[in-house]
Amino acid sequence: MSSSLDKLKALSSRLEDKIEEKSKPISKEKQTIKKNDLNISKSTKNTKNKIRNIKDPVREDNITRVKYLYEKLKIFEKSSDFNKIFMYKAMNLSGIGLKDEDFGQVREGKYIQIIAITYEPDKNGKKKAKNISLGYFGKAETLNQRLKNEIIEFVLRWRYEKAFQNVAHYHDLIEKVDIHSDTLF
Repeated sequence: MSSSLDKLKALSSRLEDKIEEKSKPISKEKQTIKKNDLNISKSTKNTKNKIRNIKDPVREDNITRVKYLYEKLKIFEKSSDFNKIFMYKAMNLSGIGLKDEDFGQVREGKYIQIIAITYEPDKNGKKKAKNISLGYFGKAETLNQRLKNEIIEFVLRWRYEKAFQNVAHYHDLIEKVDIHSDTLF
């Protein structure tokens, strides 16, 4: 039991490290491009386009595994279009801890559910958080260890893919900003 939990903790740690690595700014040493050799604005745009077109094997493996777990955990019964599960703002678990201090621990007496969070306007037009159950797996005490690990893995891998999508979104927003030709990042 603890070896599976240790594996999930290690996976979570590696995923967090990868996310952190992807979000770090490029060092000044890596930005040494001679202004005389190229047109800065065209070069920056071309570089960004090349970055987006690079196939990231980590991301590809992650999305493949998310699709597998989406089907295995029967998430499709509540959300029939796989691509639409990434429209949710967040995803969490009910009945299983995901914090460092209680990672993978089931909460006795609780029911296990995968919860998607979205924001919808109320009758006054104010955005309100709405929880949507994507999967119900019964009481915590009766949960099979393997199934528990797959549920945790699904949520973590969904969050990882969501982080990749957010990074791409911010790249797009930065492109829209009028950047001076002497500014590189």
